[in-house]
Amino acid sequence: MSSATPPTEIQPQTRVVSDAEHGLRLDQAMAELFPDYSRSRLTAWIKSGRATLDGVEGKPKQSVTTGQRITLIPEPEAQTDALAESIALDVVFEDNHVLVINKPAGLVVHPGAGNPGGTLMNALLHHDPKLRELPRAGIVHRLDKETSGCLVIAKNLPAHTSLVSQLAEREISRRYQALVYGEIIAGGRIDKPIDRNPYDRLRQAVREDGKEAVTHYRVAERLKNFTLLECQLETGRTHQIRVHLASIRHGIVGDPLYGLGLKLPKGASPELIATLRAFKRQALHAAKLEFEHPKTHKLVSVEAPLPADFQALLAAIRAG
Repeated sequence: MSSATPPTEIQPQTRVVSDAEHGLRLDQAMAELFPDYSRSRLTAWIKSGRATLDGVEGKPKQSVTTGQRITLIPEPEAQTDALAESIALDVVFEDNHVLVINKPAGLVVHPGAGNPGGTLMNALLHHDPKLRELPRAGIVHRLDKETSGCLVIAKNLPAHTSLVSQLAEREISRRYQALVYGEIIAGGRIDKPIDRNPYDRLRQAVREDGKEAVTHYRVAERLKNFTLLECQLETGRTHQIRVHLASIRHGIVGDPLYGLGLKLPKGASPELIATLRAFKRQALHAAKLEFEHPKTHKLVSVEAPLPADFQALLAAIRAG
């Protein structure tokens, strides 16, 4: 359905300026006193008259003094006009603040060119209509269409602010499982900058002038002609793990962009050959996610099991 859910009514919130905020600009003081909201959002609310200083509409740059009362009326508003669609979600964790889902391979995260519907965002809006009031329906990071696994969604503005901050400060731990070609003896660290491929807009590439990108990997299982790796992101560039592993000549099995083509091991059984030919996506899975809960500040640790097609591929390789 496309009709928007009425915005949630939010009660006014009042804070008293302490000596620590004395002399600061109103927008600066509010950033300290209302940490659940981003500085830019607070500034916008001040300008729209939703913040008062001792009962009078405030201005972002005016100074505040100890003892003054700042009252804020947050403004819930629709952030997207995407349709809500009844699409099943595999919920790994959920409370009033956070939702973690196990995204299946093939599900696009955001609507866009070529994918106006049938996305995770459409499913989330059906699961919880109030997510319409959050940027990108609460989605704070993404997974490629054909990558499966854990993805965290904020369910309210304070949680969104917290998770976005944790992501920016590299405080969210994201661990992946990747099946690659070749036998890797030991783990390592890939520190190679990444940016858009200048010759192909669909691809990313290692570039000297790119953005910092660091991936850590260790051997989870050694297999004949293949290796199952556990990868941990230090940064989160687009296609980072895929680009980094391809750059060390161990492309991910099935990866259509960076996998260096289908390689059939010598002496492989007909069953293994058929399984490899049929696996048309990158063998990459976001297996584990850890973050600080926005409300309780306790560690949240969630895991998603390998999907059936990935497990079948591993079984075929082990069988030879």
